[in-house]
Amino acid sequence: MEVSGKIKVINPEQQVSASFRKRELVVTTEEQYPQHIMVEFTQDKCDLLNSYKAGEGVKVSINLRGREWVNPQGETKYFNSIQGWRIERLQAEAPAAQMPPVPAAEAFEPATNFNEEEHDDLPF
Repeated sequence: MEVSGKIKVINPEQQVSASFRKRELVVTTEEQYPQHIMVEFTQDKCDLLNSYKAGEGVKVSINLRGREWVNPQGETKYFNSIQGWRIERLQAEAPAAQMPPVPAAEAFEPATNFNEEEHDDLPF
């Protein structure tokens, strides 16, 4: 799966335990109702974010993860996370000003000998 948009936030790396680290990225989608999607990068994938900054357009490859947890009272809870595993810059579209000009169409000369009663082969 993929999420595309502009980087809103890149959080610093968090050392969760001696053997686990993570880094969070927030991507704002560019659609009618923009969404702010938080994506976690873990372990060696944290380093993928080092060359990115807020405002850049990106495409992030993700996996959805779900977990079940039973609290001390015996209630079962479910949690979801979005885990990133690749990130790419989106290429900006070329502005219309850089497009090659379209050549002007040749103008037709007006008909000088037009007679509406004359038969033609057009079906309308």
